[in-house]
Amino acid sequence: MSLFWRNFLLLAGLLTLTVLAWFQALRTLEQEPRALQSAQALASLVNLTRAALIYTDPIARVALVKTLVDEENVRIAVRDPADEHRPFPAGTLGARVAQALQDKLGPGTIVAREVNGFDGLWIGFAIEDEKYWLLADPSRLAGVQGRTWLVWGATALGLSLLGAVLITRVINQPLQRLAHAARRVGEGDFDGARLDEDQPTREIASVNHAFNAMAARLARAEADRRLMLAGISHDLRTPLARLRLEIELGVPDAATRARMADDVAEVDTILGQFLDFARERPLRTEPVALGLALERALAVYRARDDVLLTVRCPPEARVRADATLLHRILINLLENAVRHGRSADGLVRLDIEVQLAAAGSEGLVAVHVRDHGPGVPPELLPRLSEPFFRAEAARTTPGSGLGLAIVHRGIERMGGRLTLALADGGGLRITLHLPAA
Repeated sequence: MSLFWRNFLLLAGLLTLTVLAWFQALRTLEQEPRALQSAQALASLVNLTRAALIYTDPIARVALVKTLVDEENVRIAVRDPADEHRPFPAGTLGARVAQALQDKLGPGTIVAREVNGFDGLWIGFAIEDEKYWLLADPSRLAGVQGRTWLVWGATALGLSLLGAVLITRVINQPLQRLAHAARRVGEGDFDGARLDEDQPTREIASVNHAFNAMAARLARAEADRRLMLAGISHDLRTPLARLRLEIELGVPDAATRARMADDVAEVDTILGQFLDFARERPLRTEPVALGLALERALAVYRARDDVLLTVRCPPEARVRADATLLHRILINLLENAVRHGRSADGLVRLDIEVQLAAAGSEGLVAVHVRDHGPGVPPELLPRLSEPFFRAEAARTTPGSGLGLAIVHRGIERMGGRLTLALADGGGLRITLHLPAA
């Protein structure tokens, strides 16, 4: 889960619980004042009706009752001892109003929600020895309807979630910019990794300032390293070239001259591997035709009689990679296989197979390079890509121990991965997983 969604869900859960608790508290606090207000109005209505019935002339009572029905929606009926009534359920607003009415009108007051099967707000009172039912409008007890609560609750929750989105974005954006800048630094692009230090939040501004200072120091160190590598390449290869020229001109024996020239060439190759391992430049990834890249790297080996190649690469295979770095990776991989994958008959047999990205493969194209050499002990497989590590059987073979380390570092820089395994029937099987274009 991303940081954005984690923070958003946490804020959303907190706000949802807060809104629900707030609405429950509002409903609880709203019921008591509404019950007292309704009880006061109903008590006044009962008292006024009782007084009107007592002091009104019997002839005018019919008109009074009709006026109550027309103006106040109140009906008066004689209460019979055989009448059946149902009180309001406990805990409801009607039950609270009934208790308040009994406190105001006396213990003989009856408040019911149904009398003889007829629903309504029934209030039983007495005038001397005569008992009556007063049927009032039940809407007097109607609180805020559930639909109204739902609408207001949904509105409040929606606004809260919108606020949570905005807050989460404000929190998440500086981290996204920092992660993007860190990736640019990792790729060697120090100029494009600068963060804005003029931030309103003091902590974010402090982090950006520290990151920019670190990137500046890394840029200076990278510039010094490149200058040093250029100096090493020039200062060492120039005397090597002179030494080879002196060997060609000053050593009369052809066999000795060839061995010395091979040693000089080996030193030059090892020096090149050192420089390749230490040299990094910003990546420039683009779609690369894998078949053409393989043919370019295999060209020098196709002319050799001691190297037998079997290549299976679909013509549509394309990867997203830095073309220069990919060529360097393939050269080091093939050179490592040719040096250490020689069979007992003195021949090097390499099987190269490309598998296109399939479902569930994370969009990676697999390049399998298998030799038929002696292989290595299984416990040494995890260490073969370590810099300068060489198995015991490889110590007598010229090399620096950096071939697979260069491959491993380069493939990870391009977003791929390297896997090593022992092949069935002997030999080593190396697989490059490259992002598909």
